[in-house]
Amino acid sequence: MKLSIITPIYNEEKTLSEIIKRVEEADTLGLEKEIILVDDGSTDGTKEILKELEKEHSVIYHQKNQGKGQALRTGFAQASGDIILVQDSDLEYNPQNYPALLKPILDDKFDVIYGSRFLNKEYHHVFLLSHFANKALTWFSNLLSGLRLTDMWTGYKVFKKEVIQEILPHLTSQRFGIEPEITAQVAKKKYRICEVGLFAQGRLRTRKEGKKVSWTDGLVSLWQITNFNLFR
Repeated sequence: MKLSIITPIYNEEKTLSEIIKRVEEADTLGLEKEIILVDDGSTDGTKEILKELEKEHSVIYHQKNQGKGQALRTGFAQASGDIILVQDSDLEYNPQNYPALLKPILDDKFDVIYGSRFLNKEYHHVFLLSHFANKALTWFSNLLSGLRLTDMWTGYKVFKKEVIQEILPHLTSQRFGIEPEITAQVAKKKYRICEVGLFAQGRLRTRKEGKKVSWTDGLVSLWQITNFNLFR
């Protein structure tokens, strides 16, 4: 069996080499790894790093920045694995979590796994506003989707291949709306979904350090959650 690891990338020259090294070394419970790197129009030194990574991994380049949603959709379309895992290109999400994320699918107990930062008692958000916004938007998503997630915005989402094959034609989001859109699709299709508590987390980045999500994305998400769950 093969695991496709999809990594959306935008201006990550400071962290890209290290995160790919960690992904390469990560335990995937015997699954063959396919690492697909999608550069979403980076303007720093990221592309130079990717040129070297082309020797070992699949690298796709967007000519201009389109957003995380489009980068994921591009990666999903290229994935050939039996299981598909999303890995952000910063250092907040540690590949040491792969065994815990993969086991419920390999045991055929679930079809979709979300890695929850809030089920880890040792991981704490130090930015109160970010913490509150995440919780509030996850609660609203749960209200409309019927799920009981604690961390809808998590960067760790894992799927059986057939889940992605079914929902990909329905995904339209360019930016961070991809998170509630995927969640709404998974809920509507009645896939078996569970959350796994993450450990060995990195530090939550600030906007100055390269964090891409802003408070305006949170406001837009209220409409996106409503639209994806009720009108799509």
